[in-house]
Amino acid sequence: MSFENNFTVDRSEVPLTKADFVSDQMVKWCAGCGAHAILSSVAKVFPEIGYKKENFCIISGIGCSSRFPYYVNTYGFHGIHGRANVIATGVKIASPHLSVWIATGDGDSMAIGGNHFIHIIRRNLDVNIMLFNNQIYGLTKGQYSPTSPLGSVTKTSPFGTIEHPFNPGELVLGAQGTFFARTIDVNPKHMTEVLFEAARHDGTSVVEILQNCVIFNHDTHRQVTSRDLKEDHQLILKHGEPMIFGKEKNKGIRLTQLGLETVTIGENGITEADILVHDMYSKDPAIHLMLAKLKPPMYPMALGVIRAAAFPTYDDLIVEQIEHAKKTSKILCVDDLLNSGDTWEV
Repeated sequence: MSFENNFTVDRSEVPLTKADFVSDQMVKWCAGCGAHAILSSVAKVFPEIGYKKENFCIISGIGCSSRFPYYVNTYGFHGIHGRANVIATGVKIASPHLSVWIATGDGDSMAIGGNHFIHIIRRNLDVNIMLFNNQIYGLTKGQYSPTSPLGSVTKTSPFGTIEHPFNPGELVLGAQGTFFARTIDVNPKHMTEVLFEAARHDGTSVVEILQNCVIFNHDTHRQVTSRDLKEDHQLILKHGEPMIFGKEKNKGIRLTQLGLETVTIGENGITEADILVHDMYSKDPAIHLMLAKLKPPMYPMALGVIRAAAFPTYDDLIVEQIEHAKKTSKILCVDDLLNSGDTWEV
């Protein structure tokens, strides 16, 4: 599958490696921060994509995640709070040959930047959004964020937050998203695979990365990432394969008239044939939405590419519109424009 459908992207004439994308800047994230693993995975996946270094561009807003452009040896832009998606939209429309990546956090994208977040997804611009979700404001020292679980005790909710959190996947699909995936910072191999699939997608890809903030929200994703729970609480999705998980690989997800349910293969007549097979390319988002909403302890959390549906992109449509206007418009220059419509001499 090609990475760009309507634009030719210059590919590197020599094989690139991870070292080619490592910046000379000092990485100033806290020791143990999950962002280090994300940075390493991006440096691994960019050479696999195969573009020239100058054809990558990373845009960010404000937050710990937004230091990202400094730490990758490509073009980049460090924006202002919540506005990364706006800047990225301008970059992509002006330079459609670029592979545009957005580094943002749960606060940056879904609080002050919430409006821009849903609309870049709705438009289906061909960009890649990496959503660092540590369920806290880390850079500003521990206030609750739009994804902090109900009841979280933080600097700004000493008695527990009373706000209902966003589920990023639910928000993305509600905004008519064509691609949504989820991965975790403690599994760099899986993260690299997911980011590669995001790059392959023609349209807005959103990858939620469950990230640990070792200082202000340590172990916030423990239900999914801890060694003693992960086998039963992680559902690794693969297109065309049954949704099987568990330490013994004997648990699965079955679709019923009431929705998804967890079953045990070998009990009550359940066989592997009863297990739902993942179709990430389905244009109907109904099952994708149900998968995005699964969470422990009642269900495993779905990891991997949940949705990758093919729909026209904003980039493609605007080029088609411009080309059509060039062929059909009666106005071909500024003089034509100034002398069109109602005119009079003074």
